[in-house]
Amino acid sequence: MYKITTVGGDGIGPEVMKGTIAILKSLDLNLDFIEMEAGCDCLKKNGTTIPEETIKSAKKSDATLFGAITTVANEKSPIIALRKNLDVYANLRPVKSFVGINCLYPKLNFYIVRENTEGLYSEIEYCSADEKTAIAHRVVSKKASKKIIDFTFKQATENKRDKVTCVHKANVLKKTDGIFKESFYKIAKNYPNIKVEDYYVDTMAMYLIQKPEYFDYIVTTNLFGDILSDEAAGLVGGLGITPSGNIGDKHGLFEPVHGSAPDIAGKNVSNPMAMILSSGMMLDFLNEKYYSNQVRKAVENVLKKKKIATPDLGGRNKTMDVVNEVVNELKSL
Repeated sequence: MYKITTVGGDGIGPEVMKGTIAILKSLDLNLDFIEMEAGCDCLKKNGTTIPEETIKSAKKSDATLFGAITTVANEKSPIIALRKNLDVYANLRPVKSFVGINCLYPKLNFYIVRENTEGLYSEIEYCSADEKTAIAHRVVSKKASKKIIDFTFKQATENKRDKVTCVHKANVLKKTDGIFKESFYKIAKNYPNIKVEDYYVDTMAMYLIQKPEYFDYIVTTNLFGDILSDEAAGLVGGLGITPSGNIGDKHGLFEPVHGSAPDIAGKNVSNPMAMILSSGMMLDFLNEKYYSNQVRKAVENVLKKKKIATPDLGGRNKTMDVVNEVVNELKSL
């Protein structure tokens, strides 16, 4: 039996989580779902955006599924707290085009790997005594850089990809990104069969528009990875079909890239595909490759047929209509 901690969160998070759990329950797998709290509603109820019980449950589980949360000013981010406590240092974001989705590039299939524990998301900020200046520390260590870069090369090797691209801004951030770039080329020596290159982040932002099909694996620091992966999602049809996995040496935390979308929360029109695809990544992490492939194939078939789709994809169907269609596809595979 696999123990899976689920955190629906806020907004559309609980909706897409409910649908995804229904799909996972339709599989011939022994999954025990443990529902926990985090987010804005949790803050109102418990006085904290993420209770210690949620973190403890995630640590004890085989994997964690996370829906979406609404950002609360001056409160710690639940998802960042989970990432740090679980030491899931690699944020893996597939960028894949699907047949049936209107997008800018119909044949993309690459990955962005984002360092997950440091950078400007270290949450070390303070104001000057007169409160006229605010300062944020950008933390980049050799240890974390080597871990994320080695993870990327291993992923590229396992998936038979032949190129890894490092993204940085070492011409300006000479110390922090200097460490990241230097670590990249040191690790690359251990993988002589993989081509390597590096680009400044501004150049990379341009190349993602001009020639995204050129890339296989892209590895970068926390903030750069966050921005570039959202840009990349725009190339393939948007955040509604973009999953992600936060992966460490012991734990896995899986979530859609989209936010909580409070404007459509409770209307049952949210697109569950990113959450469903994230659960497929979780099954990969659990080494249930057969079922992860089945889930992805079912999603691909539903998107390709275009009979059932939520409004963001040009349809008129409800969230659970899409979920039921994916379940039906799974039964027919």
